[in-house]
Amino acid sequence: MKKLLSLPPNLVGCFHDITGLDKDNWFCTNDPAEHKLGSGGGTTWLLQSAYANRHTKGESFNEWLASNKRLILHAGGQSRRLPSYAPSGKILTPLPVFRWERGQKINQDLLSLQIPLYERIMNIAPKGLNTMIVSGDVYIRATEQLQPIPKDADIVCYGLWLGPEIAKDHGVFVSSTQTPTQLKCMLQKPSTDTLASLSANHFYLTDIGVWILSDRAVRTLMQRSVTDGDIEKGQIDYYDLYGTFGCALGTDPGVKDEEISKLKVAILPLPGGEFYHFGTSHELLSSMVDIQNIVNDQRDIMHHDRKPHPSIFVQNTKLNIKWNTENRNIWVENSYIGKNWTFSQNNIVTGVPENEWIINLKPNQCVDIVPIGEKEWAVRPYGFYDKFAGDQQFEPIFPVVDNIDDMGRVLQWMIDNNTDNGGRAIYDKAYRLSADQISAQANLKRLVEQRSSLRAENLQMLADNWQHSVFYQLDLEHAASEYAHFNIPMPKTLPESAPLLTQAHDAMFRSEVARCSNTIATHEERAFELLRQGITESVNIHRQTPHMAVYKDQIVWGRSPVRIDLAGGWTDTPPFCLMEGGNVLNIAIELNGQPPLQTYIKPCAEPHIVMRSIDLGASETITTFEELALYNKVGSPFSIPKAALALAGFLPQFCNEQFDTLTDQLRAFGCGIEVTLLSAIPAGSGLGTSSLLASTVLGALNDFCGLGWDKTEIGLRTLVLEQLLTTGGGWQDQFGGLLPGVKLLQTNKGFAQSPEVRYLPSELFTSADYRACHLLYYTGITRTAKTILSEIVRRMFLNQNNEVQQLREMKAHALDMFDAIQHMDFDRMGRLVRKTWTQNQLIDSGTNPASVLAITSLIDDLCLGYKLPGAGGGGYLYMIAKDVDAATRIRHILSCHRPNDKARFVEMNLCTKGLQISRS
Repeated sequence: MKKLLSLPPNLVGCFHDITGLDKDNWFCTNDPAEHKLGSGGGTTWLLQSAYANRHTKGESFNEWLASNKRLILHAGGQSRRLPSYAPSGKILTPLPVFRWERGQKINQDLLSLQIPLYERIMNIAPKGLNTMIVSGDVYIRATEQLQPIPKDADIVCYGLWLGPEIAKDHGVFVSSTQTPTQLKCMLQKPSTDTLASLSANHFYLTDIGVWILSDRAVRTLMQRSVTDGDIEKGQIDYYDLYGTFGCALGTDPGVKDEEISKLKVAILPLPGGEFYHFGTSHELLSSMVDIQNIVNDQRDIMHHDRKPHPSIFVQNTKLNIKWNTENRNIWVENSYIGKNWTFSQNNIVTGVPENEWIINLKPNQCVDIVPIGEKEWAVRPYGFYDKFAGDQQFEPIFPVVDNIDDMGRVLQWMIDNNTDNGGRAIYDKAYRLSADQISAQANLKRLVEQRSSLRAENLQMLADNWQHSVFYQLDLEHAASEYAHFNIPMPKTLPESAPLLTQAHDAMFRSEVARCSNTIATHEERAFELLRQGITESVNIHRQTPHMAVYKDQIVWGRSPVRIDLAGGWTDTPPFCLMEGGNVLNIAIELNGQPPLQTYIKPCAEPHIVMRSIDLGASETITTFEELALYNKVGSPFSIPKAALALAGFLPQFCNEQFDTLTDQLRAFGCGIEVTLLSAIPAGSGLGTSSLLASTVLGALNDFCGLGWDKTEIGLRTLVLEQLLTTGGGWQDQFGGLLPGVKLLQTNKGFAQSPEVRYLPSELFTSADYRACHLLYYTGITRTAKTILSEIVRRMFLNQNNEVQQLREMKAHALDMFDAIQHMDFDRMGRLVRKTWTQNQLIDSGTNPASVLAITSLIDDLCLGYKLPGAGGGGYLYMIAKDVDAATRIRHILSCHRPNDKARFVEMNLCTKGLQISRS
C-alpha cells in the first residue's frame, strides 16, 4: 500500500531522512502556500502530485488509480493547539511505549502507531476500493477482528458508537432504525439536542475519519475540487471532504448533489474500536493516560520509583529530579532536566538542551526549545491551554539565542518576569520569530539528533533497570539495532532469579546486538536452551515407572492420522503461545483410506531395544543408556523413538527407579523392546508428520509400559520430545492428529500449554455436496521446518513488531474460521483458507516459492482457497474447489501438468477417531 502524506512544508524536505522511510512507498508533499484547499481539495492535490511523480510514466491517471491501494494521510496543519510538536507536525509526535503491550519500538510515534490498523483494513478491502483517507492527529485501535467490507460500496466509512458529549464535536453518520445499514445523511458537529432528537427513531455513528473510496468515488471527489473538471491537472479550489462531500451522501442529504448522492455508502462500526485524539496539549496528556489505563496493570513505563501519578510521561529525556505528590499532567520529551528544575501541574517541556538552569514551572506553564539554523534556538514558553490564534501565532514574539546561558536567562524572565537576571535585556536584543516562522525555520535534523542521543541513554537505563521497566516487552530487534548504532554498553547480566522467559529474551537480544554489530553471536543457543528448560521442567518432576503391561506374545499397534491446519498455525509455537496463548483450527485426515503413521511395539527376549523403520529400511540395536541418550544426533533415523523411550522412563533422569545399566532396567522391566515404525508419507510433507509420529510412538509406549497417560498428556510430552530433539515446534501438529475431526484448539499464556478443544460439525468436509471439493495434491517439493522455525522463533523472542501483530491477526483469524464452519458457510470457509495462506506468507516469505506458485497459478480461479499445510514451501497442497465441477477441472489440469515425477493426487478423508491404540 502506497502512503501519500500531506505534511507541513518544512517537514517535507527532510521527512525521509529523519524517519528512515523509503521514498518509493512514502510520498509526501505540502499544500500550496497561501492557498487553502480543505480536506477534499487537499486529497486532489495529493493525488495529482503523486501521479506526476509516478514511476510508470506511460499509464493514464485512471490506470494509475486502479493499479495500487493507497493511503492518503492529511497531516499538514499548523498544530496551533499542540505547539510542542508544531515544528515537526503532530503526525511525528513521539508517544511512550504502552506499559501493557509487547513489540513496541522505543522510538514509536503517532504515525507508526496509526499505520498497522489502516493496513489491516486495506488488506481486506475488495478490489476497486483502492483509496483510504485518514487524519493525522488520531490514534485508533480495533480490538476485535474486522468485519467483511461490502464489495459493491463506493464509499466505506468507519464509525464508533460514542455518546453525544463526544459526538457533538465530530461528524456523525445517521441511519433510520428501519434501515440501519443504509446511510440517511451525515451531520457535522451536531448539538446534543439534535442528537437527542435523533435517538427516538435513528441510529448514529461518530465519524472517526477513516474513509475508503472506490476509484469512481475518487474521481467524483476530484471533479468537485477543480475548476475546469480536469482531475489530473486542473486548478484546485477549496473543497471539504467531510462538511460538503460527506454531507451530500445518503438518501436524505443536507447538501444536494445528485451525482454524489448516487454513490453507494457503507457505514461500518469499528469492532472493539477505541479513538484517541492528539489535537491539543490537553489531549496529548488525557489520551495517553487513557491508553495506558486500557489494561489495569501496576507496572510503570519508566522511572518506576519516581512517578507518584500516572499522568507523568517522560521519554527521550535525561532527568535528575524527584517528582512530588502534587505533580500531575506532566509531559517531558527530548529534554535535559537538571536538579534545579521544579514542576507543578499541566506542564509540557520539549526540546530543552543540556543545562544547569533554575526553572520553576507554575501550573499551565509549558516550554518548547526549537533548534534554528546550525547553532541557534528559539525559546518558546506558552500556556497549556493556549490556542495560538491571531497575534500569538503570527507576531514575532519568541526570541532566538545562540548559547545555553542566554537561553536559560531569557526563559526564566519569560516565565516569571518579576525575576530579571538579565533576561529582559537578552529578549530585547534578540531577533524574534512568530510561531509560524519557528515551524517554517526549525532545523528538524538537529531536533531529531538530540532526541536520538537521549533515547540511547534511556535504552541503557531501561535495560539495566529490567525489573522495573518494560524493556523486555519492547521490539528487541529494533532495540538491538539501536544498541549497535549508538554503541550502547550492554545491560547488566540478569540474575538467575529472573523469569526464564525474561532470561531467554535477554539472551536473544544480546545475540541480536552482536549480529547488528557484525560480531560473533554467542547467546542465541542460550535462549533456546532456556525455552527447552521451561517446557521440560514439568516432566522432570513427574518421573515415570514403566512396567511391562502386555503379554509376552502381544503386539501394541498405534496408528495416527495427519493434520491440516486451516487457520492459526504458528500461534501454537513457543515462545509466542507461552506469552499470549494460541488458537489453531485444524482437521485430522487419513490418506488413501488409512492412518498413514503407524508404530508396532512388541516384547523381545534379549534385554535390549531394537528399532526398525519399514519406510527407511533401517534398523538399530541399543544396549546402553548412552546410546539411547543420543536422540539429538544429527541424521539419526531413530531420534524420535529414542526420545520417546527416554520420556517413558528408560533414561535415569526420567525414571523413578535408578538402575546401573539399561540392561538391568530391561531385565527388571521383564523383556526387551522392539519398536517398528511406518511413515507412509514423505518427510517434509507439511502434514505434521514428525510430531504425529512422535505422539504415535508415545501413545504406543504408554500402552505397552502401563504409564496411564491420556491423549492430552501424550500431546504435552510430544511438545517436550521436540524440545529434546532441538527441533522445537508447537503443539497443534500432535493434537491435530491425536484428536479426531474438525476442532479449534486454544491455550492460555504460560508454560502449561494444555489446549482446550472445541469440536465443530464435519458436514462441510463429509457431505456429498462438499466432500469432493476438498483436494490434496502432493507437489513432490519438500522443505524441512527446522530452519524456518528457528528464524520465526528468533523473531518471537525479539518481540519483532510486525511478527507479533501478524500472529495476533492469525490468532483472531482462527476464531473467524471457527465461526464460518459453525455456521456451515462453505464459501466463507474456503475464502478464509485463502486468507490463511496469505498470512503464512507474511510470517515467512519462503512459504510460497516460485515452484509452488507455478502450480497454484494453474488452478487459482477454480479455488475458493488453498494452502500448503504446516510451515509451507513444499509438501502437500490442500485446495478447496468452488464446486464439484471445479474440483474435476483441477484434477485434470494438475494431472496434465505435473511439476515432477513425484507429484500426484492423494485421496483424503476426515478422520473421526484420532490416535488409535490396540493390541494383538
